[in-house]
Amino acid sequence: MHRGITGFYTPTIAGGIACQAFVPAPLPPQPALDISGKLQTRLNEALIALGRLDAISTLLPDAKLFLYSYVRKEAVMSSQIEGTQSSLSDLMLYEMEGVPGVPMDDVQEVSCYVNALTLGVQRIREGHPISFRLLTEVHQALMTSGRGTQRGPGEFRRNQVWIGGHRADEASFVPPPANHIADCWAALEQFINDVPEQTAPVLKAALAHVQFETIHPFIDGNGRIGRLLIPLILVEAGVLKEPLLYLSVFFKRHRDTYYRLLQQVRTDGDWEAWLLFFVDAIAATANQAVATAQALNQLLAQDKLRLAALGRLSGSATQILDALFAHPIANIGALVTATGLTPATIGKALDALQLELGIVHELTGQKRNRVYAYRAYIDILNQETQ
Repeated sequence: MHRGITGFYTPTIAGGIACQAFVPAPLPPQPALDISGKLQTRLNEALIALGRLDAISTLLPDAKLFLYSYVRKEAVMSSQIEGTQSSLSDLMLYEMEGVPGVPMDDVQEVSCYVNALTLGVQRIREGHPISFRLLTEVHQALMTSGRGTQRGPGEFRRNQVWIGGHRADEASFVPPPANHIADCWAALEQFINDVPEQTAPVLKAALAHVQFETIHPFIDGNGRIGRLLIPLILVEAGVLKEPLLYLSVFFKRHRDTYYRLLQQVRTDGDWEAWLLFFVDAIAATANQAVATAQALNQLLAQDKLRLAALGRLSGSATQILDALFAHPIANIGALVTATGLTPATIGKALDALQLELGIVHELTGQKRNRVYAYRAYIDILNQETQ
């Protein structure tokens, strides 16, 4: 539906250049959303896929084992959209106090994303609403190291910014002036918290994401916080028990369409076109997550069958494989903590797992402080990110 412009333009100065900034109208859209026809059909498909994703604990012995790695994959993908070069292996190496193969700032930014998401979910489970306080706390966690420390962590911006173009009057989009941010966010906060009326969680997440990206309240980190907002809303609503829905891969793959539809909402009021894209993103992403969980479970079962060939070492190797299923990159110290086995036993079992079965791979090439990866596990996680 083409409603026309969904806000108003106001004159502003950005980078010393006069331009027009866009201030969005409060949600929900007016006239109301038209949830019918193919949009209703595809929304139903998305809800079914979300139900399967929420039931993922039935597919894995411990959903938290999957969550650990899946959250990190999302952190990598969301940060890559913003220009970092860190990979999943780089992040896990960094967490093991190893040396990543990319600039330290890149991997620190990805690590901060993991911390920000974890903090947001923790606050929601403590009963905090999605509010200014929660949002700025999450933003502060996101920007606590790497390049973010100089970019106003935990604070709404105080100056005018623009998106795209080398100068503001040629930008693809100019978000609201700083003196409008408080009012814009207050209206969005009310909408997220169902004031004055309730909105279905998936629709709320879809609309709130666009509105947040339009407000662009921070100097930096808006894209990552806007993407984090989606699983936080669904966890708060009880649609998902764990924050397992991450749309960064889909948004990155369809980047041009994503940005075009955001702008189309602002200029034409076509929320329904955006919703079609969003529910397709949910369905595709949730179905892929379930398939990934099934593939990981199958991999572990198949690899455990191969351990019988190791004879007396098979029992120790089984414990090590279980530990690597929880944390697919580990050093001997971490495996001692996880399994209770001695370093000597772990060393022998790792040699057998690498040299005889090819299940693990040593990453550093060093004789000391070696780090081992469950390579096939990481390959499965990376499949849809290529």
